[in-house]
Amino acid sequence: MAGVFDIDLETEDISDTEVCMLLLLISVQTEEVELTSESVNRDSERVGPDCFELLTVLGKGAYGKVFQVRKVQGAQTGKIFAMKVLKKAKIVCNAKDTAHTRAEREILETVRHPFIVDLLYAFQTGGKLYLILECLSGGELFMQLEKEGIFMEDTACFYLGEITLALGHLHSNGIIYRDLKPENIMLSHRGHIKLTDFGLCKESIHDGTVTHTFCGTIEYMAPEILTRSGHNRAVDWWSLGALMYDMMTGSPPFTAENRKKTIDKILKCKLNLPPYLTIDARDLIKKLLKKNPAQRLGSSKADCADIQKHPFFKHINWDDLLNKRVEPPYKPQLQSDEDVSQFDTRFTRQTPVDSPDDTSLSHSADHPPSVC
Repeated sequence: MAGVFDIDLETEDISDTEVCMLLLLISVQTEEVELTSESVNRDSERVGPDCFELLTVLGKGAYGKVFQVRKVQGAQTGKIFAMKVLKKAKIVCNAKDTAHTRAEREILETVRHPFIVDLLYAFQTGGKLYLILECLSGGELFMQLEKEGIFMEDTACFYLGEITLALGHLHSNGIIYRDLKPENIMLSHRGHIKLTDFGLCKESIHDGTVTHTFCGTIEYMAPEILTRSGHNRAVDWWSLGALMYDMMTGSPPFTAENRKKTIDKILKCKLNLPPYLTIDARDLIKKLLKKNPAQRLGSSKADCADIQKHPFFKHINWDDLLNKRVEPPYKPQLQSDEDVSQFDTRFTRQTPVDSPDDTSLSHSADHPPSVC
C-alpha cells in the first residue's frame, strides 16, 4: 500500500520494523513486548477505541487499514488524526544488533522532526495494534508527481531539500531509512513533505557499521543492497538520486519489464541523463547514483552536509527550509480538516469499519460520511 506506513511483521530482521524503531523497549535479549497506552503515549492520558470516531478509509494493505479519525474524548477533542491498524498487537523484537537499552519515549523523541510523520498515541485491543498519527491531508507526493508528469527544477529542489534534512536527521540518530520513493512521501495541508513508512528502517547504523538485509523497492534500491555485500546510510543517498531522477524525468533511472532485468540494469548499466537537465542537476544525480557506495556523495562522515553544499541547492537557505519559512511550490486545495480529496477514491469510498474479527471501534462506521 502506498502513502502510509507499510509494515512486514514476517521479516527475519524484525528489529527493522517501524514499531521496533518507534515504540519498543530495545533489549539485548529476544523478547515479546506488549505495547500498552501506559508505555508509549506521550502524556498521562489513557486512550482507547472510545476516544476515536472513524470517518474515512485512507488506505488498505495486507496488514490492515489506515483510517481518518476524529478524537472525541480527552485532550485534543475534535482534532483529526490518521489511525493505522496492524493485525498483530504483540511483536517479537530481536535486538541482536543493539548493545544498549532505550526507552520507548526516547526513541520517539529521536525521530521527531518537521519532515517526519509524528506518532501521538498507541493502544491495542482485540489482538491488534492501533497507531494514532498526524493526518497528512495533502496526500502522497506520488499523486502530485503523477498529475504533473515531471517537476520543474525549482520544485524538485524544494522537495529534495526537505527530504535531505529528514534523512540527515535519521542518520544522525543511527537510523537508515531504506525505502525512499514517492509513495512514502506525504504532503501536509501546507504542502511540506513528511516521510512515512518506517517498516524497513534499521537502527544502530553508525560510521563503519553495515547490515545485509535485502529490502526496499527494487527501482530505488542501491546496488549494495541487491548484491547483499553490506550496506549503510549511503543507500539512502542512492535512493535520493533515483527519486530526483524520477521527479525530473518521469521515471526511475533503471527500469525494465521484470524484477530480474531491473536489477541487472541497476548493477550493470550506465546512467543515461536527458539533455534538458541543467549542469547542476546532472552532476548531483551522477554523484548520488555512483554504484560504488564509497564514491557516492553523502557517504563520508559529513553525510547530508556534503549534499547540502552541492551547487544544485545553491539557492536554498537551509535554516529557512528547516523552519518552514520557504513557501512550498504546491499547496493542496482543501475545504476542511476532514477533506480527503487528495487520497485515492478506491479507499475513501469504502465504508470505514474495522475488520469483523475485532470489536467495533466506533458507531460512526454504521453511517459512512459523504465522499469528497
